[in-house]
Amino acid sequence: MTDSHTPSATEHLQKLAARGQHEPKLLTREEVTMLAAHVGKEHAGVEKEIAKKAEHNPEGVTADELRTLCKHILGEKKVR
Repeated sequence: MTDSHTPSATEHLQKLAARGQHEPKLLTREEVTMLAAHVGKEHAGVEKEIAKKAEHNPEGVTADELRTLCKHILGEKKVR
Protein backbone atom coordinates (compact mmCIF):
# COMPACT_ATOMS: atom_id res chain seq x y z
CA MET A 1 0.00 0.00 0.00
CA THR A 2 1.27 3.47 -0.79
CA ASP A 3 0.91 6.81 0.95
CA SER A 4 -0.86 8.34 -2.04
CA HIS A 5 -4.03 10.23 -1.26
CA THR A 6 -7.40 9.33 -2.64
CA PRO A 7 -8.99 11.89 -4.98
CA SER A 8 -11.40 13.01 -2.25
CA ALA A 9 -8.58 13.49 0.27
CA THR A 10 -6.54 15.43 -2.26
CA GLU A 11 -9.55 17.57 -3.11
CA HIS A 12 -10.11 18.23 0.59
CA LEU A 13 -6.48 19.33 1.02
CA GLN A 14 -6.78 21.62 -2.01
CA LYS A 15 -9.95 23.26 -0.63
CA LEU A 16 -8.36 23.60 2.79
CA ALA A 17 -5.25 25.18 1.26
CA ALA A 18 -7.37 27.59 -0.79
CA ARG A 19 -9.22 28.68 2.35
CA GLY A 20 -5.95 28.96 4.26
CA GLN A 21 -4.50 31.13 1.53
CA HIS A 22 -7.26 33.71 2.11
CA GLU A 23 -7.91 33.27 5.85
CA PRO A 24 -4.87 31.57 7.39
CA LYS A 25 -5.58 32.41 11.02
CA LEU A 26 -9.10 30.93 10.83
CA LEU A 27 -7.75 27.43 10.29
CA THR A 28 -8.19 25.12 13.25
CA ARG A 29 -5.30 23.41 15.00
CA GLU A 30 -6.22 20.11 13.34
CA GLU A 31 -6.35 21.71 9.88
CA VAL A 32 -2.92 23.30 10.33
CA THR A 33 -1.53 19.95 11.46
CA MET A 34 -3.08 18.22 8.44
CA LEU A 35 -1.53 20.71 6.01
CA ALA A 36 1.82 20.48 7.77
CA ALA A 37 1.82 16.68 7.74
CA HIS A 38 1.20 16.66 4.00
CA VAL A 39 3.94 19.18 3.20
CA GLY A 40 6.34 17.66 5.73
CA LYS A 41 6.38 14.33 3.87
CA GLU A 42 7.95 15.97 0.84
CA HIS A 43 11.50 17.15 0.33
CA ALA A 44 10.94 20.88 0.21
CA GLY A 45 13.38 23.37 1.77
CA VAL A 46 11.67 26.25 3.54
CA GLU A 47 8.26 24.63 3.37
CA LYS A 48 9.51 21.52 5.16
CA GLU A 49 10.92 23.61 8.03
CA ILE A 50 7.61 25.48 8.38
CA ALA A 51 5.73 22.18 8.30
CA LYS A 52 7.93 20.75 11.05
CA LYS A 53 7.30 23.85 13.18
CA ALA A 54 3.54 23.69 12.51
CA GLU A 55 3.32 20.02 13.49
CA HIS A 56 4.94 20.73 16.86
CA ASN A 57 3.17 24.03 17.58
CA PRO A 58 0.20 24.81 15.27
CA GLU A 59 -0.68 27.99 17.17
CA GLY A 60 2.85 29.36 16.85
CA VAL A 61 2.82 29.52 13.07
CA THR A 62 2.40 32.98 11.54
CA ALA A 63 -0.13 33.85 8.85
CA ASP A 64 2.67 34.22 6.27
CA GLU A 65 4.03 30.78 7.15
CA LEU A 66 0.57 29.26 6.78
CA ARG A 67 0.19 30.95 3.40
CA THR A 68 3.52 29.43 2.34
CA LEU A 69 2.27 25.93 3.21
CA CYS A 70 -0.99 26.56 1.39
CA LYS A 71 0.79 27.95 -1.65
CA HIS A 72 2.95 24.83 -1.79
CA ILE A 73 -0.11 22.56 -1.73
CA LEU A 74 -1.95 24.63 -4.33
CA GLY A 75 1.15 24.52 -6.54
CA GLU A 76 1.06 20.72 -6.54
CA LYS A 77 -2.27 20.81 -8.33
CA LYS A 78 -0.74 22.66 -11.27
CA VAL A 79 2.17 20.24 -11.56
CA ARG A 80 0.04 17.08 -11.65
